[in-house]
Amino acid sequence: MTRAKAEAPEEMPWAVLEGRGRKPREHSNGASGVTVTRETYWAEAETRLMEEIVSRANMQKAYNRVVSNKGAAGVDSMSTGQLRGYLQTDWPRIKEELLNGTYLPYPVRKVEIPKPCGGVRMLGIPTVLDRLIQQAVHQELSPLFEPGFSASSYGFRPGKSAHQAVQAARKAVESGLRWVVDIDLAKFFDRVNHDILMSRVARKVKDKRVLHLIRNYLQAGLFEGGVITQRVEGTPQGGPLSPLLSNILLDELDKELERRNHTFCRYADDCNPMSEHGAQQNGLWPPSPHSLKHD
Repeated sequence: MTRAKAEAPEEMPWAVLEGRGRKPREHSNGASGVTVTRETYWAEAETRLMEEIVSRANMQKAYNRVVSNKGAAGVDSMSTGQLRGYLQTDWPRIKEELLNGTYLPYPVRKVEIPKPCGGVRMLGIPTVLDRLIQQAVHQELSPLFEPGFSASSYGFRPGKSAHQAVQAARKAVESGLRWVVDIDLAKFFDRVNHDILMSRVARKVKDKRVLHLIRNYLQAGLFEGGVITQRVEGTPQGGPLSPLLSNILLDELDKELERRNHTFCRYADDCNPMSEHGAQQNGLWPPSPHSLKHD
């Protein structure tokens, strides 16, 4: 199967199903002929976000992204090359479960990779189906949260990069900010509190089906050596949703630093506030104990 064949939109199952349901998001609003605006769309998506997630255009975009990324198989051993055939028979059932709020993700496959500085980084590899669904969710959530993120946050964001973070830090140092606090949130992805994270997501996501799905992904079991361990904290790296969820939570840290008028650069869980004088004189340290706590 060639990639061109896999990406042909007319052959995907949702191409047929979508024609029987609601119209794509760019459409005329009844007899008035007024085009639906982005603001109108998001007002509707507060409670109908799941419908947008499983829409034809969004699922096709997510499918193309997952297939092009390839990646390792999850606990069911399904490859990206096998995904299309599976969807052609099972997508109607999966879509109905997503819309009804009854879909249950597979456990993630635990993988440990060595870190350059020693130790290991734990990854949780979702099945290719769950990567597809997570990617579809990410594509609809990102426009909700991205506009509010700090300009000083560079990790896992569209149009942002580690190179830009280095350039910004260099510029700050050249301007005279010679004191740097190196904040590394040890094992951040392994210790994320699910309740705190979900409270942050719920500030902008009102569709309870989407909130339930995200929590199910957070709590999906961890498969290792034939044993499935339940997860009560953390958001393992390896799925399309994890980077966005981490930025949603760490935005609290960014806002606290901005409230103190600090110059800083953050890339994922690595953050470097900078100042002209010592850290304590400029209020860089200690950080607020309330920044990442539950409201």
